[in-house]
Amino acid sequence: MKIGIVGGTGGMGEGFALRWCKKHDVIVGSRDAQKAKEAAENYSKIAREAFGTITGSITGDDNIALGKDVDVLILSIPYEFIDDTCGRLVGKIRDDCVVVSPIVPMTRTDAGFVYIPLEQGKKQAAEMVADKLPPRSRVVSAFHTISEVKLKNVNQGLDADTFICGDDQGAIAKLTELVSEISGLRPVYLGPLSLTYQAEILTPMLLNAAKKNKMKNPSVKLI
Repeated sequence: MKIGIVGGTGGMGEGFALRWCKKHDVIVGSRDAQKAKEAAENYSKIAREAFGTITGSITGDDNIALGKDVDVLILSIPYEFIDDTCGRLVGKIRDDCVVVSPIVPMTRTDAGFVYIPLEQGKKQAAEMVADKLPPRSRVVSAFHTISEVKLKNVNQGLDADTFICGDDQGAIAKLTELVSEISGLRPVYLGPLSLTYQAEILTPMLLNAAKKNKMKNPSVKLI
């Protein structure tokens, strides 16, 4: 597959690029194309040191240009950037491209991390993405509770689950295949896209638990 990662110069983007470049062509994105290209060169060096040889590749481009010919598009962006970024991607991605939202709408208060839709009555992230980048059927959500520190450490399996939500079984199957290629990460289908809030809200819960109990990089696994 050809995988584009909008916001790919962040920690999650690096982790996805390193994990998937063994088999796929990954394009990491940034608002600054040069920054993306420099990050891609660095990720490629890390991948070669870790794996020896790879059959895929890692390249860089700006966040919007990278979407023109990818099979899967990961939106590794903050919640508040959804309107702008998705608005600029309209008409720039293929109709059969699967759009993945790992986005969590949360903020920090005196009490701790909170889920914005619950506290402020706003939309869950995946619903906003689906509204901005129709058709809704191609939008799926996953990776909300994955530690970027563990994801970047390609010598370590994650030993975790990720919850997938979506309305189209073809899109879900394509994402499930990619999830299964990440060592130690199990895809768990949660239900239609409308249930994404059940996965998104786990992230602030994990962060609060980690902070209050001095836990490092916790994740979720159903047993």
